[in-house]
Amino acid sequence: MVQRADINNVLSEIRNLRSQMMQNQRVEMDQSVRGRIDRPRQVDETGEVPSFSDMLGNAVNNVNELQQNASELRSAYEMGDPNVDITRVMIASQKSSVSFEALTQVRNRVVKAYEDIMNMPI
Repeated sequence: MVQRADINNVLSEIRNLRSQMMQNQRVEMDQSVRGRIDRPRQVDETGEVPSFSDMLGNAVNNVNELQQNASELRSAYEMGDPNVDITRVMIASQKSSVSFEALTQVRNRVVKAYEDIMNMPI
């Protein structure tokens, strides 16, 4: 019976230490969050920010590259190239399809925003 009491004491001490550690971790996390929120933001020297037309042009070029890659893989598979398997062809095709659909959605939203701006009263 004496051993049982000792084990219970040890377990309760372990639980107490664990709860103290958890409280200390919470306090440290709170302080680190407060430090990040309260301190002034550092001004990073940034390079030149690309314009919207540059970003849109890069997106169009990226979609074009994906479509050309899918077309080349499809042609190589149809010609019987042993290094090209159907999974690579299908993945490339899906990548090009998804990227084209995303670009189309961006274009549609840009056109809609332009129309909304043009219809605004002055």
